[in-house]
Amino acid sequence: MTGGYGALRVGIIGTGIMGADHARIISTHLGQAVVRVVADVDADRAAAVAATLADARVAPDALALIRDPEVDAVIIASHDSTHAALTLACIDAGKAVLCEKPLAPTIEDCREVVAADAAAAKSGRRLVSVGFMRRFDPAYAELKAALGAGEAGDALLVHAISRGVSSAPGSTSEGSITGSAIHEFDTVPWLLGSPITEISWHAPKSTSLDTGLQDPQVMLIRTADGVLSTLETFLNARYGYDILCEVIGETGTLVLRNPARLHRNAAGSSSLGYAADWRPRFEDAYRLELAAWIDSVIAGEPSPLASAHDGLVATAVARAAIESMRSGGRTVSIDV
Repeated sequence: MTGGYGALRVGIIGTGIMGADHARIISTHLGQAVVRVVADVDADRAAAVAATLADARVAPDALALIRDPEVDAVIIASHDSTHAALTLACIDAGKAVLCEKPLAPTIEDCREVVAADAAAAKSGRRLVSVGFMRRFDPAYAELKAALGAGEAGDALLVHAISRGVSSAPGSTSEGSITGSAIHEFDTVPWLLGSPITEISWHAPKSTSLDTGLQDPQVMLIRTADGVLSTLETFLNARYGYDILCEVIGETGTLVLRNPARLHRNAAGSSSLGYAADWRPRFEDAYRLELAAWIDSVIAGEPSPLASAHDGLVATAVARAAIESMRSGGRTVSIDV
């Protein structure tokens, strides 16, 4: 699997913020793998990332990277619209693939990937992993362990908050769901061990900033165990990147807060800083996720990451949330 290089040879498709960061983490922290090939629709951007890596080169396109004999496994960090086709190409080539969320924008495309991955498993093993990195975040892992140990009794209610500094140019109300809230569509059922059965979308008063989208948004999520979860997404909160989660149980609460590394005390005041985006907050999560994926590929063992089916379910919840948004906030059942 390592092609004689002593490490898993990884190809990365998409060298924007996510792809470049994956390349940095692998080259800096994960000695069991090496980034051998990168590809991007912007050849100059791909070349710039390759130049930061030892012995990496640029493929002419994504399919050439997937077919490259010096690539053992593939990370897909390109535009959402490309995910399904490229993941299917990886399955066809028999190569393990880590696809960043979402697995695909449509339920139909997700189902096609799930079916192809299941077919591959019949002759070997499942090849598809989906990048829901919060499963590997130490704070979330501790929260899940505490919940599972019954430290707050049975869960009754979950509050989840996701806030950013500013939305990307061209952001839409739908994009806030498929790009941000979708993390909670995976995290909440993972934490509770219970699937989401219904969702409703609600519009608070929107920020006066000219963002072009409804912001913030609130969603109510019901899981099969009866727990109700509230989800707030606020892409233009301005003050910093902030992720919060609280589980209210029968005998106590479990609260995940911003794990700031530096607490400042000076001039009669005390303060904590916030990151400008998600990368510092989830640096450890990405590193641990990539390490777990690479180790499983080298060992030929099942991936411990989210599966293609998990990706399908998250997309189904996102589609239901958008349906609720477009129909005045009615409650929509999840149909996978």
